[in-house]
Amino acid sequence: MRRHRLPAALLDRLADRFKALAEPNRLAILSALHGGERSVSELVVETGLGQANVSKHLDVLRRHGFVARRKDGLNAFYRMADREVFRICDIMCGSPASS
Repeated sequence: MRRHRLPAALLDRLADRFKALAEPNRLAILSALHGGERSVSELVVETGLGQANVSKHLDVLRRHGFVARRKDGLNAFYRMADREVFRICDIMCGSPASS
């Protein structure tokens, strides 16, 4: 196995991204987005969370680069921006998350 030291700034960014994934509701949102783009309203229905709660979690996920947003009039649509997160889930769970 190749070993190398990561710069402190990269360690901080990595830790922040893992913190963003350490929230079950955010993982539920990512799971819902696995199938494709969804509106905030669709995510509310799929996750059972309130609209304000979904929006708050989407903001965190977007700031950390996991999801991207598209606006269409008054509606906002979200999609996966970094699908590699599902590989992380595979590694952490020891089984395919994308099955």
